[in-house]
Amino acid sequence: MRAKIHLENALKAVLAEKGWEWPEKAVIEPPKDKKFGDMSVNVAMMLAKQAKKAPRAIAEDIVAAMEGDLLIDSIEIAGPGFLNFTFAPSFWHETVGVIRDAGKAYGTSDLGAGTRVQVEYVSANPTGPLHIGHGRGAALGDSLVRIMEMAGYDVEAEYYINDAGRQMLILGGSIYYRAKQLSGQDVAEPEDFYKGEYIKDIAADFMKITPDLLSMDETEAVAACTAYGKDVILEGIKEDLAAFGVRHDIWFSEKSLVEEGRVDETFADLTASGMGYEADGAYWFKSTELGDDKDRVLRKSNGDTTYFASDIAYHDNKFKRGFDLVVDIWGADHHGYVPRMMAACEALGKKGGLHVILVNLVNLLRDGEPVAMSTRAGQFETLKDVVDEVGADASRFMFLSRKSDSKLDFDLELVKQKSMDNPVYYVQYAHARICSLNVKAAEAGTAAAAVSAESLMLLDTEYDLAMLKLLDQYPDFVEAAARSQAPHMISMYLQELASALHRYYSNCHVLSAEKEVASSRLMLLDCVAGVVASGLGLLGVSAPESM
Repeated sequence: MRAKIHLENALKAVLAEKGWEWPEKAVIEPPKDKKFGDMSVNVAMMLAKQAKKAPRAIAEDIVAAMEGDLLIDSIEIAGPGFLNFTFAPSFWHETVGVIRDAGKAYGTSDLGAGTRVQVEYVSANPTGPLHIGHGRGAALGDSLVRIMEMAGYDVEAEYYINDAGRQMLILGGSIYYRAKQLSGQDVAEPEDFYKGEYIKDIAADFMKITPDLLSMDETEAVAACTAYGKDVILEGIKEDLAAFGVRHDIWFSEKSLVEEGRVDETFADLTASGMGYEADGAYWFKSTELGDDKDRVLRKSNGDTTYFASDIAYHDNKFKRGFDLVVDIWGADHHGYVPRMMAACEALGKKGGLHVILVNLVNLLRDGEPVAMSTRAGQFETLKDVVDEVGADASRFMFLSRKSDSKLDFDLELVKQKSMDNPVYYVQYAHARICSLNVKAAEAGTAAAAVSAESLMLLDTEYDLAMLKLLDQYPDFVEAAARSQAPHMISMYLQELASALHRYYSNCHVLSAEKEVASSRLMLLDCVAGVVASGLGLLGVSAPESM
């Protein structure tokens, strides 16, 4: 935020002149109540001990020293020594030139300074199509990658393919069972299998390309069904994510961890650090040393490795690839697993290197009635079905409209409405409205003004200044969303900006104003359109020119 930066620099100069050091706990932020100005600062109270003066006296000294700052309209002292600053309109007018000069780069920063970050998301078992819950994690991860890249991080997006373990055996067994059914055999229903119609389709297709499937040894046949089913389902997942606008740079196979010896490599690292040991024929992680209630087995006495062993090896591999920060996006039902994974990373010498974001449930509704979802039972609404019905834009915006760890009601009928009650329509319409206005302006022979002292002076209403202040905050919101890894902050900002725009239309004439005023207002609205498009892009949502 330019206002915050200007104020901090000005205050630091004043403190340096007086021989005071900038207090560590000094805070510069917009006041909750706008009647207290544009920025509120607690620096005078934080200086009391150092300056050996009453906070209010320090505040008076600061006010006196800053009287010559022409970009500040007024400074008021409140309470025990809060300083409330109101900037001059000329300061806010500069925002137009900043946005125009930056173009599509407006909002970028070097916050990340090239820090290497890996974001792993979705990573659903390739045992069935993605459902709407996976969609929320996909939108979150993809948007976070976009935001962190805009804030200067070097980001890689990854999908962890769970292609090893019991779930894959169940998949293969399910396909084999359906194949025998399709051939007319009267077979007992397995105790545990995937019941969806997609399993029948996979079985039918596999029998066409492998006519001798049912004459094969059963173990061999189930293994073949597993391999084929995994490939078909994974290809479908990739197609669904591509249609949803989601990017993954790396598709990492769990199976490769064992085949390439990475699990044993990690065990050796744990043993060397004193955090792994052999006992009772099994291999253990000494997690009690890091606050766990008991040590955790990584390799059983029968030689089988646990899920936890694969997860530790996977994260060990991530850090060995040179990432400074690893971000995992998990379903909220995995919350109990977070401390254990954090402890494992600490044991690998990477304390603080892992951040886990939890994604809560999506309650899928249709006209207020819940839609049942169960992959195993075959009763679920796939992500593809939802995107086909309501569109990727509406789905992504709704998924990102709330903090990820809060539950989300997603009503299929509500998000299809083309009304101002629909948040994605509300924001997209703001962009389309400006584009439509530009078309009408061009037909009338009016164009946006060039940035000049004269054109900026005509942006003199409270609505102009309110809009400029919001535009100035955009880079700050991008940085905050990257720092806190919270994409919903961008959707909140966009809704506030769209609201300000619709208020602007209601109170400020554009095309019907005098030509010079109209041109200045078009200049401002072009900046708004650019920021709305940029913010929507961070959410992976389009910015239509007409609606």
